[in-house]
Amino acid sequence: MAENRKPVVLVADDDPEILSLLSIRLGRSGFKVLEAVDGEQTLAMVREHYPDVIILDVMMPGKNGWEVAKEIRHDARFKDIGIVMLTAIGEKINEMTSPLYGADEFVDKPFEFAELEKKIRSVLKRRSQ
Repeated sequence: MAENRKPVVLVADDDPEILSLLSIRLGRSGFKVLEAVDGEQTLAMVREHYPDVIILDVMMPGKNGWEVAKEIRHDARFKDIGIVMLTAIGEKINEMTSPLYGADEFVDKPFEFAELEKKIRSVLKRRSQ
């Protein structure tokens, strides 16, 4: 990631309110934000735009977030993309399952934006090293 460009974050969530909220807040925090509403669209956006980080909901139509994460992690072209799972599936399930599918971090819904932003920046830092 070039130092002078905004980090690109792809927000993948089928809830329009969460998608809008995250797009606005992340944009204000200095990120370039892309949006996807299901698993297939997420994969298409990854292939087209190669984001720095994906905020990935688990429960989406079509391919779920874990299937998307697994597909991304099995493609060497995308090895540098960070993945943060954002889901209401349950803290213990999220904690145990997210690493199995290659997620760098996870955040449970409902969430504090500051916590999510901190984890995004942490993933960006680790992935850039």
